[in-house]
Amino acid sequence: MAFIYDYGLFAAKSITLVTVIALGVITIIAAIARNKMRKGALDITDLSADYQKNKKHLIESLLNKEQRKAFTKEQKKEAKEQKKNAAESTKSRLFLIDFKGGMDAREVSSLREEITAVLTMAKSDDEVLIRVESGGGVVHGYGLGASQLQRIRDQGLYLTVSIDKVAASGGYMMACVAQKIIAAPFAIVGSIGVVAQLPNFNRLLKKHDVDVELHTAGQFKRTLTIFGENDDKAREKFKAELETVHQQFKQFVSEHRPRMDMEQIATGEHWLAAEAKKLGLVDELRTSDDYLLSQFEQKQVIKVTYHNKKGLADRFSHAASLAVERAVYRIIETCKIPF
Repeated sequence: MAFIYDYGLFAAKSITLVTVIALGVITIIAAIARNKMRKGALDITDLSADYQKNKKHLIESLLNKEQRKAFTKEQKKEAKEQKKNAAESTKSRLFLIDFKGGMDAREVSSLREEITAVLTMAKSDDEVLIRVESGGGVVHGYGLGASQLQRIRDQGLYLTVSIDKVAASGGYMMACVAQKIIAAPFAIVGSIGVVAQLPNFNRLLKKHDVDVELHTAGQFKRTLTIFGENDDKAREKFKAELETVHQQFKQFVSEHRPRMDMEQIATGEHWLAAEAKKLGLVDELRTSDDYLLSQFEQKQVIKVTYHNKKGLADRFSHAASLAVERAVYRIIETCKIPF
């Protein structure tokens, strides 16, 4: 009996040890798999080919049987000729990148990958079109976004930015890097200013006899706080920091668009593109669709997109964010607020 007991105890220990090791290995493998799954992928789409395909389909749908037969014959002849002259073709390319930025500017991580990809294959006569849609956000995030666009110009490529809906604050900081800015007439442009706000719960905490201790080394390691008691000195320092950022923002815009009257436009106001054009913030009133349509015949249009694969938590938070955004839009529409 003692032997059986000892053997059973040994077996139980062995099984436990093997189980623990197996769980550890499975955890490591799962972590590696998650990292691999979340690694992004680059998509390259030939929009010119899609354009020609759709154009051909529309033309064919409007022809009768005999006309369609003649058209198909002509298309085959043209395709054969194009294939023959493909090696001698000097058609330049237009690379299209979409940037839709949020408050935290996390989309810049994809933008940098897309721009890097373009720079590895672009030639000196190619053009880059970036469709910017953003109401701004954190300074460091959009500052990095603007620096990414500057890489395109530093490479000697012509950069065009299109604003179909909004490029305000940090969004305009990015847009102004371009040699040319086009915008839809009712797009929102500008907002060259800096804003910051935070609640303070100090009086509420005192009312409930809750103390908050904050220890710092350095006079201005903290200025305004959420839970501590703020004083005028801290407020002045905080305002001074905002003013410093604003001055750098103004200088940055002025360097890229020197003809604008900064005192007139750097007030934090935003304008519709039709008015913004008069102030020099926009060069041309035009949608990105119209601009692309004008380029299809003379350039090969290629869309570059970098997709970050998201985990379950990321997908859930994104869905929740969209739900809140839709709810806000419904409230605005119900209240008939124009913006």
